[in-house]
Amino acid sequence: MNNEDIKVQLVDQNDNPIGQMEKLQAHIEAKMHRAVSLLIMNSKGEWLLHQRAEDKYHSPNLWTNACCTHPLIGENYEVAIKRRLIEEMGIEIKGELKHELDFTYFAKLNDNLFEHEYDRLFSTICDQEPNPSPIEVKDWKYISYEELKKDIHNNPNNYTEWFKIIFTKVSDKYNE
Repeated sequence: MNNEDIKVQLVDQNDNPIGQMEKLQAHIEAKMHRAVSLLIMNSKGEWLLHQRAEDKYHSPNLWTNACCTHPLIGENYEVAIKRRLIEEMGIEIKGELKHELDFTYFAKLNDNLFEHEYDRLFSTICDQEPNPSPIEVKDWKYISYEELKKDIHNNPNNYTEWFKIIFTKVSDKYNE
């Protein structure tokens, strides 16, 4: 199955399921659907970021958090992000993830696509070196909070819309 043919769970503002839709169509019609994101910090407190591959159907070449995805229909958030982390970054997390927060957002992307998502954010500490899929990831790096804050401020167009929102929402917590 083509990754863009996957169905997503449409939800209301409270994460109650209200239907299903093909993923690309949900992005075209700006229908709110479930998403899940993961922040990874190493034991030095550096953030793991990846640059999305050039062939991604939206937000290509932009830097973003360690991993994000859409849960499959009936799949819980934590299982979804662990599955996708292996697929994208080649990292397997065995333990539980820390649930940071849930948020909704709406953003215009490229080529008449929209993000309208109910996003559940998790975090974890991990020192594994990524072995990313070249289909998903162009590059990756660890970066300090201060360097990241400065770069997002100076070069906001280099980052995905959802990651800029995530960074703002958790910035105070990780400003150590």
